[in-house]
Amino acid sequence: MALDERSFFNEKFETKPMSLTCPKCKHPDTYQVRWVVRTKKDRIPGGADERDRAKFAKSFSYMYRIDDEVNCSRCRRRFEIPSQKSMVPL
Repeated sequence: MALDERSFFNEKFETKPMSLTCPKCKHPDTYQVRWVVRTKKDRIPGGADERDRAKFAKSFSYMYRIDDEVNCSRCRRRFEIPSQKSMVPL
């Protein structure tokens, strides 16, 4: 049976500051955005077959953003975080 991709990584949650500008009131500010950091394990888990070994060899550490929207600190409206920064390789 094939292993799940999550078994190749250690996961932890982090909060990082991100500078964003509200599209409605044009107020720039720094917001705390939540991320999941997936760090590749140093060796493959037991019970892996050849397909899992190939997937593990190609995998890499990365982090992806959990929050898609934030509230403006001035006008209190919700706005979407630009999607070009949703996943970052480590």
